[in-house]
Amino acid sequence: QVASPLPTATRRSASRRIWKSSMGKTALDEISGDGKFQRTGSKHRHWIKEGTDFPPEAGRYHLHIALACPWACGSLSMLFLKGLEDVISYSVVHPTWGKTKPDDPSDTHHGWIYRQPGDPPVSNSAGYGKLDIDDACIPDPMGAKSIREVYEKSGDFEGKFTTPVLLDLKTHTIVNNESLEIKQILNSAFNKFAKHPEVDMFPEATAKEAEKLNDFIYPTVNDGVYRSGFAQSQGAYEEAVEALFESLDRIEGLLAKRRYLTGSKFSWIDLRLFHTLVRFDPVYVTYFKCNLKRIADYKHLANFTRDVYQIPAIKRSINMKHIKMHYFTSHPALNTYAVIPKYNGIDLDAPHGRDKM
Repeated sequence: QVASPLPTATRRSASRRIWKSSMGKTALDEISGDGKFQRTGSKHRHWIKEGTDFPPEAGRYHLHIALACPWACGSLSMLFLKGLEDVISYSVVHPTWGKTKPDDPSDTHHGWIYRQPGDPPVSNSAGYGKLDIDDACIPDPMGAKSIREVYEKSGDFEGKFTTPVLLDLKTHTIVNNESLEIKQILNSAFNKFAKHPEVDMFPEATAKEAEKLNDFIYPTVNDGVYRSGFAQSQGAYEEAVEALFESLDRIEGLLAKRRYLTGSKFSWIDLRLFHTLVRFDPVYVTYFKCNLKRIADYKHLANFTRDVYQIPAIKRSINMKHIKMHYFTSHPALNTYAVIPKYNGIDLDAPHGRDKM
């Protein structure tokens, strides 16, 4: 049976009941009393280092990835940039959230699920859509059917059950689920195994400048699109969307003068910004109501996005089909009928001219 759209107040109440009954929450539950989206921090924060419980070893660790998720996809980009795909295995969930306890009618949690290419199409949680399982989906080699199951086998029954997840296959322990720290781990911990150990995405020379940029880019842009899209009051939305575009205007000015955010060298802060920008016009303009401008309307932001996308390791990690399918089919409260718009944003393969800067 297909559910009808619910009023906002009812949805909030229902989401709180769902979280309490299922002991698993999602981003849609992270709403303050005044309707603001407030992301909670990741809680699995171990590091891979020699002489610790998690030493760097080839074949020991596994990444759980959602290609739609900017945080997870950025970790996959880092894996490819370093040439670690033969050292650390990875699996890819289906983009549409599904029921994580399908055999328990009392458990209503929906989240990232695994499917095998060729499986029958799935629907969203309201029963709409016929969403195919394509070859980009890579099942978990340990047989988990959902990211929630990965967390629970590691002893975490509360969640959030987010991606990326860096898992120790030897002990079945979640090493880390904070995307920026996973990038740092991949950047340096496995250099003796990496095909490209010379790639350094966290250069010391620009570390302070990158952190200063991150102080405003993360809350107002990377997280700002979510604060706009998941806002449940007009005031919360307007505060978030205005801050977002003030920051985009500021970044446009920076990128008019330099190829990358900290100068001539591509680094983690550029990668993080890119994964928001590449999703902006196809998804956030419409779905998250971030519609004061498009990235297509910004000369330098648009060409920066093209410049980064055309790095082979980055391009390899981008799957626009998964990106659009996830957002437009996973939250029936925002898009009940799982209809996916056609627009894919700017031509990412067009010349960008930034290599002359």
